[in-house]
Amino acid sequence: MAQGHGHGHGHGSAAAYAGSASGRHVRRLTVAAGLGLVTFVTQVVVGLTTSSLALLSDSAHVFTDVFGIFMALAAILVSRRARTRPDRTFGLYRSEVFAALFNAFLLFAVAGWVLYEAVDRLAEPPEVPGLPVTVVALVGLVMNVAAFLLLRSGAQESLNVRGAYLEVMADMLGSVGVLVSGLVTLIFGWRYADPVIGVAIGLFVLPRAFSLARQALRILLQHAPQRIDVESLTNDVRALPGVKDVHDVHVWTLTSGMEVISAHLTASGEADPAAVLQDAQALLAERYHLEHATLQVEPEDADGHCGNPNW
Repeated sequence: MAQGHGHGHGHGSAAAYAGSASGRHVRRLTVAAGLGLVTFVTQVVVGLTTSSLALLSDSAHVFTDVFGIFMALAAILVSRRARTRPDRTFGLYRSEVFAALFNAFLLFAVAGWVLYEAVDRLAEPPEVPGLPVTVVALVGLVMNVAAFLLLRSGAQESLNVRGAYLEVMADMLGSVGVLVSGLVTLIFGWRYADPVIGVAIGLFVLPRAFSLARQALRILLQHAPQRIDVESLTNDVRALPGVKDVHDVHVWTLTSGMEVISAHLTASGEADPAAVLQDAQALLAERYHLEHATLQVEPEDADGHCGNPNW
């Protein structure tokens, strides 16, 4: 009996990029980046005009957010234009994950800087002009809420979009903080409002940056997706009619929305390899939502099977 090989996937070559979750949100990312640019320019101009340290500090935060979104967009466009070729069997989809990881590092840096500045201001709080800070913070808040709503759905399915989403969320909280500090300064003249809120924002951002970095590293290290129990998956395939053994199982994520599996199946002597292959692919697609499956069906009496690799 000859060995059988099968490869199943839910998207054809003409729509290869459709499998990437990030690729479906380019327009929303572009709009979010535009809104961030408007916020950044407004804060810099008003901050320089009024010598407001609060606005200039927050504009630095906004700049990193806008830079992160543009980087996410660049990663998507690079992946989209770099069609699969003989020496790039998976294209450049991993560039999205590198962008998400770099965004996490940006979030760490910004959160650390905010905490450092907040502690410094607690020692000697600067005078912040209440009215211009309040007005500009309100404008920034509106822009950030709009960008936040645009990216919310994409953040659920794409790690790359999630990185941009977290940065917008952090900036939205920054706008709320600046707004509150401006109002408190305007009404009560309390100069400690800005550094106290800065500490709260920094502490909020840090654990989310850690989560994003951990997810990106899981993909880069080719860990199995968190939603999939590989042992249960292997047992389910092994329980299919005609399957005697399952080995050399690999499940990994190429980029958000593109999960891949490869495995070797040993079929019993009387089983039809084509039927075994079809049943296994159907199970993986329907129960585990793994539509890109490369399976090798080996006869029970095959010598060596997959060659007993030592890695």
